[in-house]
Amino acid sequence: MMTEPQITELERDIIKEILNIGLARAADSFAAIARDKVLLKVPDIQLIEVKKLIDLVTEYEDTHIIIQSDIKGDFNGATLMLFSDDHVVRLSEVCLAMVEVQKGELSVMQESLLLEISNIITGAMVTQMANILKANIYGSPPKSPKNHIADSLKDILVQHPLFQPLVFTVITRFTHNSKSVELPLLLFFDSNTFLKILDIIRTFQLGKNDLAESE
Repeated sequence: MMTEPQITELERDIIKEILNIGLARAADSFAAIARDKVLLKVPDIQLIEVKKLIDLVTEYEDTHIIIQSDIKGDFNGATLMLFSDDHVVRLSEVCLAMVEVQKGELSVMQESLLLEISNIITGAMVTQMANILKANIYGSPPKSPKNHIADSLKDILVQHPLFQPLVFTVITRFTHNSKSVELPLLLFFDSNTFLKILDIIRTFQLGKNDLAESE
């Protein structure tokens, strides 16, 4: 049985800061589509068990459209963006200039928009992480799983029996005409990836005083 990786408060803050740097870049790209200010931030990082993760995601599945992007290369993980009916309506109005948007079945254009938003945010985050952590990682094209999301995540969850996902909850907030919309985003890595990230961060800390100097 694998013991839970130990992470200090400082290391947690450094990981959050790395992700926030990536999210700032993503926010700029997203703003171009949303035609207004976008703020992305990481409010929380937690280590949770696989079963809890699947329960959490299954809870969202009934009420949200879930877009999944896998992270591959040196790191193994995924992002899930969760869009409620209200999010889809709002994004369709703002980004596609649609009026009187109907809730329910997605049009091809709406699904393309959600995939593109996920692609922009995951892509920017992965690029920044690769730069800062000097890792060879890339995001796979986003997809909208048609079956249960837990089935779609099996590559990461089930084939790694020692896996304990490190889950980051990211709140994507964008404002348009002073109205604010929040999109939940879950980012998670397997235990091996988490340990690799910690090793890199600890090397930073030994050689440098802070993250800014290590970039």
